[in-house]
Amino acid sequence: MFESVGALIGSPWIYAMVALSVLLDVFLPVLPSGVLVITAATAAAAGSGAATGQVPHEVPDILALILCATTASVLGDLVAYRLAWRGGERLDRAIARSRRLRTAQERLGEALARGGGPLVVLARFAPAGRSVVSLGAGAAHHRARDFLPWSALAGLSWAAYSVALGYFGAHWLGTSWLATGVSVLALFGAGAGAAYVMRRRPEATQGVRA
Repeated sequence: MFESVGALIGSPWIYAMVALSVLLDVFLPVLPSGVLVITAATAAAAGSGAATGQVPHEVPDILALILCATTASVLGDLVAYRLAWRGGERLDRAIARSRRLRTAQERLGEALARGGGPLVVLARFAPAGRSVVSLGAGAAHHRARDFLPWSALAGLSWAAYSVALGYFGAHWLGTSWLATGVSVLALFGAGAGAAYVMRRRPEATQGVRA
């Protein structure tokens, strides 16, 4: 594993790659930011003695990885939020045409109005959920002080979970592509679960109102 990616994993550039990937995937959800975080965390486990055989002398630090991914996540959310805030009529029309964006905007407004935003945390794990929520919060002109603390909690939760998957997966399964693959599947599983819960919540709310 490390023979093919060791040059990147074993250098400080891994933090820049992680930060850039996490920062941009709010606009390009297809970027494999989670896979990159997990791979770097697997390398960190190798440096702590989880692997046998030759490993890079320099490996990422898990706390630095969590901090890097969390900071990039919040910055990306903030950029999307501010762009949507200033989006004007064109963005408003785009949201009006998108049922997904419109529904997310309405639900996020209700959640923030109640003084809580678990939806922001949940959406961070769902595919493209981060993009929908950040853009929706900005387009609806929700206050930054209501949105950003939940964005920070969402980024920290996602980063810690992703790093933990890579790190402990390597300890349990060894630093191999199998460990990375299982960890990535666990991350995708969390995303699928979050998306399912987000879809079910509107149905439950409609049932109560009926």
